[in-house]
Amino acid sequence: MKQKVYTTLFFLIFFFCEYIPIMGKGVMSKVQKSDLVDISTINPRIILDIRYATTNNFTKQKIYDSPKCYARKHVALKLDAVQKELEKQVPRLGLKIWDVYRPLSAQKKMWAVMPDQRYVMPPEKGSRHNRGCAVDLTLVDKNGNELEMPTEFDTFTKQAHRDYMDLPSHVIKNRQLLEDVMVKHGFVGMPTEWWHFDDVDWKKYDLLDISI
Repeated sequence: MKQKVYTTLFFLIFFFCEYIPIMGKGVMSKVQKSDLVDISTINPRIILDIRYATTNNFTKQKIYDSPKCYARKHVALKLDAVQKELEKQVPRLGLKIWDVYRPLSAQKKMWAVMPDQRYVMPPEKGSRHNRGCAVDLTLVDKNGNELEMPTEFDTFTKQAHRDYMDLPSHVIKNRQLLEDVMVKHGFVGMPTEWWHFDDVDWKKYDLLDISI
């Protein structure tokens, strides 16, 4: 008799923990379990311009269904710290984010357009973005205007490489400022993209394919 009671309780607990949250919140229950958080809830002052939710990106396709921006919680907290430090700069600065978490299914669409590992990781390997541990971003002034950088976002040329130096001194200074503050807070830059930074602990996290 006791065994039947325990079995019944087990299935009731399983149902309420698994099915009820999914029925009530859909995909968001999966997002919460994966430790993804909406960056705008961590720091609403960070400007979001989620390009892959538009056609204004290198694929010329709308890759994401929503302009929401998610990251692993510890990554979002690091970005919050970066934003707060930039706000103390004179003149005051801030962040504009183009992309963080990217579902693996979206990676496949990008690879189909740009099958070049210097700029897009093949889906079988997965990107740090697919782990919620990479960010594409730039600096903005207090009015939200982008500081001048070597290239536009997703410009796959040598001018976008982090070591490219045939640039005006103020552009090099802006690029270096972004790199310095990101490195200080636990990120490392990608050599071929001045805008791309990986969380130093990205290897600890699995690939995800949660559509948001």
